[in-house]
Amino acid sequence: MYLLGFDIGSSSVKVSLINAESGSCEASAFYPKQEMKITAKESGWAEQDPMLWWNNTKLALAEVMNAAFVPASEIKAIGISYQMHGLVAVDKNHNPLRDAIIWCDSRATGIGAKALNEIGSDKCLAHLLNSPGNFTASKLKWVKDNEPDIYNKIYKIMLPGDFIAMKLTGEIKTTIGGLSEGMFWDFKNNSVAKFLLDYYGFDEALLPEIVPTFSIQGELCEEAAKELGLQKGTKISYRAGDQPNNALSLNVLNPGEIAATGGTSGVVYGVSEEIKYDPLSRVNTFAHVNHTHELNRLGILLCINGTGILNSWLNKQVGGGATKYPEMDRIAADIPIGSEGLSIMPFGNGAERVLQNQNPGAAVMNLNFNIHKSAHLYRAGQEGIAFSFKYGMDIMKTIGIDCKVIRAGKANMFFSPVFRNTLATTTGAAIELFNTDGSVGAARGAGMGAGIYKTPEEAFATLKKVEVTEPDTANQQAYDDAYGAWKENLEKLTK
Repeated sequence: MYLLGFDIGSSSVKVSLINAESGSCEASAFYPKQEMKITAKESGWAEQDPMLWWNNTKLALAEVMNAAFVPASEIKAIGISYQMHGLVAVDKNHNPLRDAIIWCDSRATGIGAKALNEIGSDKCLAHLLNSPGNFTASKLKWVKDNEPDIYNKIYKIMLPGDFIAMKLTGEIKTTIGGLSEGMFWDFKNNSVAKFLLDYYGFDEALLPEIVPTFSIQGELCEEAAKELGLQKGTKISYRAGDQPNNALSLNVLNPGEIAATGGTSGVVYGVSEEIKYDPLSRVNTFAHVNHTHELNRLGILLCINGTGILNSWLNKQVGGGATKYPEMDRIAADIPIGSEGLSIMPFGNGAERVLQNQNPGAAVMNLNFNIHKSAHLYRAGQEGIAFSFKYGMDIMKTIGIDCKVIRAGKANMFFSPVFRNTLATTTGAAIELFNTDGSVGAARGAGMGAGIYKTPEEAFATLKKVEVTEPDTANQQAYDDAYGAWKENLEKLTK
């Protein structure tokens, strides 16, 4: 008996097949092998063709099935993880009306700020737990205002994972978690946020039917089964945004537990049972995967848009793409803590919520042509990413998320000892790395939603801790001084 997990990212789509009994990953693959195309027609925009996600899902799945030699009849359920906050609009024939406006697109920041001011911050925060901000609802308002011909043809709007589920099942559905990510959910009334729909002039009929996160949300339709080479009727039994799903994949389900990622963007995600929010919406509160009307399980999310993408940029532009990431890590480790005064601000991938939606751009500060070389840039980049995490985690602390242990998959930025040591020492949190990722987590979620796993303990019995990084107390002062200098430079950049 096997389970499939699809992880729909903005860089690639990853598919994993796990053995439901042993928990082992039988095969995994991602497409495309180079980063997926993102279109930016204007500065601050970011769009993707939703069919790219579907086509790359098919390609990754084909590679997995060829490698695993598992009969399609043995696959019992499919789970979906997806990039959060995107807007997909389809017509009555389920065809996309335009490219999706994805998570890092910042065109709607002014729309959200105006809504916060006119509706009132107290009402927005009490009901949405956030400012309307640059989230899906505000992006839809941008379409309504700027592309009325397209808006008037919209049958339903979806998040990226809802679109993939629609392609699998032929049905358009979403979850409370998905609605909360888009600012469509009213936590105070446990219902759709009608006051925001009314303010923006949206018909509630644009929203999909709501299904539980863990449930039989649909079955693989005949057309999709033929395209994918899977069995008609296979259950789709879980979907969640990538950060709640990452937390699930690390068995972070209870208050006080913390998960992190360091891919294109970087995230720290803590679970709370109390309805809390940052008054300035620098960190955001959403429904976690196990949130229900009866049991509050909220995810407090810190997102830094420019993290792994900075490391990737340094690799391509400084190293010419010829230096492999492990070699970059080794070279960076030879440079002293603090990069001999060089600071890099990683904020070059759109407006940053942690900076109150400012978009200062990335910056290299205190560069000295007589001292600094490429190795300093590598280290300063990784330190700058870790320091941006520390900056945001201090904000999380003000609303009750005090991090002592961070759980993460051993992937992306968490491969780097420089990044891990800097993050652990500046925050005082041990970093525990596990043998999992978003696609494996989505597969486990599918098992929970289909009732194959009766409890979370059963689903995560085989999750293995592979490495721990403790704070480097012997060099605490050097790290603290480096962070202090970086923070001063940030204040100069954003004042």
